[in-house]
Amino acid sequence: MDSGSIMRQAQGVTSSSLRTPKAAAAAGIIFSILIGIIFWLFRISIPADPMESGAWLATDSGTVALALNLVPFAGVAFLWFVGVLRDRLGRMEDRFFATVFLGSAILFLAMLFTASAVVGAVILVFASKPAAMIDSAIFHVARALAYNLVNVYLIKMAAVFMFSMSMVGFHTGLAPRWICYLGFALALLLLVGSYYVGWSVLLFPAWALLISIYILFDNFVGLDSRPHRVDT
Repeated sequence: MDSGSIMRQAQGVTSSSLRTPKAAAAAGIIFSILIGIIFWLFRISIPADPMESGAWLATDSGTVALALNLVPFAGVAFLWFVGVLRDRLGRMEDRFFATVFLGSAILFLAMLFTASAVVGAVILVFASKPAAMIDSAIFHVARALAYNLVNVYLIKMAAVFMFSMSMVGFHTGLAPRWICYLGFALALLLLVGSYYVGWSVLLFPAWALLISIYILFDNFVGLDSRPHRVDT
């Protein structure tokens, strides 16, 4: 047996053994639920005004700490969710939109972790020196940093992720066109309207939940197991 045959046989075994399980799309559902809970806990515990005095540290720090403990699990589920999307695209993945799609996903996750680390540091310092932390300059700097990371950059990267994924899905048939059109509309709302609508951040997990449910249903029912290009 020549070396080429051995390599092809090895690749066949590897691709078979590493095939993405059908239930992997459940990671998107898990991510959607976790990130929705995280955003909700943050919104009900931390005032929207980034210049507030920090009184929530004395009353709601436990709720915020719970949200922070959920962030790593949401991050792992999000990575798995991205992997499921790329697996469904396969060779139909467009390099341009795939780069934007993957880059925005990584940036979203990086800013989520960074903002969570900043808020976690504030809670940790407050636990050791509560009197010095409340309404201090250090608190305001950390609070403004976390606010900008979440409400400016993280939300915008979520919108870019939704837009690029919807564009890829539209041209490859990864998802029905109505889900892609909805993704375009929600991404536009996040890009231009997130500053005016405080709860708009929940649009991202809602969209991820919708597309995850569709993929999971498609995997088990077999509506269209692999995407195909759609001529426009």
